[in-house]
Amino acid sequence: MSSPVRPIGSHVPVGKNLVDGALRSAVESGCEAIQVFVGNPRGWALSAGDPAVDRRFRDRAGELGMRVLVHTPYLVNPGSPTPATYEKSLALIAHNLRRAVEIGAEGVVVHTGSYVGGDHAEALRRIRDGLLPLLTTIEDDAAPYLLLEPTAGQGNSLCAGIDDLAAYLGAVDFHPKAGICLDTCHVFAAGEPLDEPGGAKLALDRIVEIGGQRRLRLVHANDSKDVRGAFKDRHEKIGRGHIGVDAFADLFAHPATEGVPFILETPGSRDAGDPDLALLKELRGV
Repeated sequence: MSSPVRPIGSHVPVGKNLVDGALRSAVESGCEAIQVFVGNPRGWALSAGDPAVDRRFRDRAGELGMRVLVHTPYLVNPGSPTPATYEKSLALIAHNLRRAVEIGAEGVVVHTGSYVGGDHAEALRRIRDGLLPLLTTIEDDAAPYLLLEPTAGQGNSLCAGIDDLAAYLGAVDFHPKAGICLDTCHVFAAGEPLDEPGGAKLALDRIVEIGGQRRLRLVHANDSKDVRGAFKDRHEKIGRGHIGVDAFADLFAHPATEGVPFILETPGSRDAGDPDLALLKELRGV
């Protein structure tokens, strides 16, 4: 089964297992794409998969044309000046990339992190030293992308908003397997005027200008509970927040999102019958 040009889905809980939990709930909800954690999202454990379940999931997702993404745990911070956090972060990213291969996922999302109380330039050097060797291990065209997700600007963010992507991608030599995950709530919180007419188009134009064609590999479709520039990562349902539905319609219409999955992380988006999935499909127009 083929996937829509801009497949829409949600981050879903694994539950019983990837097949009987995550994939089943995704299908029942009408998802065309799925994002999952492959371990404890708030822990450091390198959770091993079940080869039989992984194979069933990979085969069934392929039959359904379901696009699959993995999100790394929230603790990951590849810019951390704390050696233990830095080393464990890199180990978790590498582990998630291996698990992505095992379950047939096309990308692994990682928050771009912060430099905490350290130095920004030094943190970017840590990014280079840590992520570039990982990227060189996934140069095969069929291997999953490492998807860099800018944060909402809280704390000492290394990459908040779109303009910061230039330095961050530069730190990893604009490696071809370093993709971008655009979280609409994050960049809006960091000051991106998605709420203004044409704001979403200009945002995508800048992503293409900075990263080149096909660098954008995923959109986290989230409205914002807070006003633009609040530096708060608080997701709201589509159209009920300060971004508004017009921005999402513009994202679907832009050529940079052709082939790019849209994943919901809004309140209730994991629940069967949640209206956000249907709303995004309506805004997509097909």
